[in-house]
Amino acid sequence: MKAIPHMDTDRFLQWTATPPEPFQHHYLAMYSSVYGAIVTDPRLMLVPVDDHLVHRGDGVFETFKCVEGGLYNMRAHLDRLRQSARGIALEVPWGRAELEQIVIETARLGGEKNCLVRVLVSRGPGSLGVNPYDCPKPALYVIISQFKRPFMEEHPGGARVISSAIPVKPRPFANIKSTNYLFNVLMKKESVDAGVDFVIAFDEDGHMAEGPTENAGIVTRAGVLQFPRPDRILTGTTMLRVLALAEKLVRSGTLTAAEQTDIVRDAVGDAAEMLIVGTTPDVTSVVEFDGKPVGAGQPGPIAEALGNLLHEDILRNAILRTRVF
Repeated sequence: MKAIPHMDTDRFLQWTATPPEPFQHHYLAMYSSVYGAIVTDPRLMLVPVDDHLVHRGDGVFETFKCVEGGLYNMRAHLDRLRQSARGIALEVPWGRAELEQIVIETARLGGEKNCLVRVLVSRGPGSLGVNPYDCPKPALYVIISQFKRPFMEEHPGGARVISSAIPVKPRPFANIKSTNYLFNVLMKKESVDAGVDFVIAFDEDGHMAEGPTENAGIVTRAGVLQFPRPDRILTGTTMLRVLALAEKLVRSGTLTAAEQTDIVRDAVGDAAEMLIVGTTPDVTSVVEFDGKPVGAGQPGPIAEALGNLLHEDILRNAILRTRVF
C-alpha cells in the first residue's frame, strides 16, 4: 500500500492550485464568518470539520434566488431563518441590515444575475461532541450557486409524482428548516429510484404533507385551491406567495377560494389539478399521481395561471425584490 502523504500548509496551497472538480463549476461565491471574507475559488469553500453543522446537523438554512439581478422575497426567507434558529435555541448575532449586506455582496461577487443563494447559520466550530455549549459562537455561510430553471420550462409536459414511504417529521421539527435533512434526502432518493419527478409524504392520519424540498397542493373540482395546514409541514415562502396571488383568480371567478386545510389522499385522486410549488420549481403542474392521471392528465389551467402570476411577481414586485446588479 502506498504511504499516505502528510499535507502541510505549503502542500495545501499547492492543492488549491489544482483545477476544480467539474461539479464545483456551479459554485460562484461563498461568504464564511470563519474567514470573515468572501471567496470565489470553489476549492476555498470549506467548512471546519468540527463545526457542529457538519457532524451533528446543528444549524438552520434558507435558499432563495436572484432573478434578473434582483433577490426575490429575501426578507421572508431571512425572517424564517431566524424563526428556525429560535426553534433550536440558536443565536443569530448578525442583524438584519448586516445579514442582507453580506448576502448582496456575496451574490454580486458571484457575478451572475440569475443564481441561487443559500444562507446557513450553524452552532459553529468548537468540538466533535454533541454539546452545543462547546461552540463559542455561531458561524455564518452564504453560498451562491448557478441558477436552476423552473421545472415547467424544462418539462412542459408536467410532473409525475408518487406517495412517499418516508414518515413525516414530528412537531416541532416539521416547522424548522434545519440542516438535519435525512428525511428529505431519503425522499429525494425515493423519487430518483422510482424514476419520477417528485414524491409527497402523507402523515399518519392520511393527510398530505410535503415533498423533500417542495410544498404540494390541489385544485378541487369545485375550484378551490388547497394547500396543507401548517401543522406538519414547513410553510413555504413560495406557497404563501401563491396563496396570496391566487386571490386575483378568486376575484376574477377563476377560483372559488384559496385555503390551507387537511387534504386526504382520496381528495388528491379526485382533484381537478395537483401542484408542486417551491423556490426552485416555481409552480409545477402534476399530471400523474401514484400511476394515475390527475384531472385530464395534462398541465392544468390554474397551475399555468398561477405560474404566470408568480413569474410576474418575481420580476416586477418592487417590494419583494432586492437589487444586486
